[in-house]
Amino acid sequence: MGIKIIAKNKRAGYDFFLEEKFEAGMVLQGTEVKSLRQGHCKISEAFCTIDKNNEVWINNLNIPQYEFGNIANHPETRKRKLLLSAKEIQRIEKELKLKNLTLIPTKIYFKKSYVKLELALAKGKKLFDKRESTKKKDVERKLQQGKYD
Repeated sequence: MGIKIIAKNKRAGYDFFLEEKFEAGMVLQGTEVKSLRQGHCKISEAFCTIDKNNEVWINNLNIPQYEFGNIANHPETRKRKLLLSAKEIQRIEKELKLKNLTLIPTKIYFKKSYVKLELALAKGKKLFDKRESTKKKDVERKLQQGKYD
């Protein structure tokens, strides 16, 4: 049993320079896990914060309601707590303050039977950086296709 990817944040690589990645668990309700097992999740607008109690939270992660759920179904975009060790949280917080970075989710997946979230410390790209990376990708794609012989 390996990793089953539920959703990827494809905009993250385009909008940010991804520097360092972390793996975190999530505190979820039962209907959220069932909805994730069906592959329903929108991660593109999500962002992470660290509160004054040194806890990491993910906001705007949209997990749609479970279609066979009852009255105890979960709210779709509630704040969810992420599970990281105290050392990792301190290190992330230090990096965020020193280098002026942001903490963004890049993908959500099942590892064995647990839901995991990959976080990345990221620095925002300017418009010219985005153009440069697009040009680079186009050239690499054409080289692989053999159009630049």
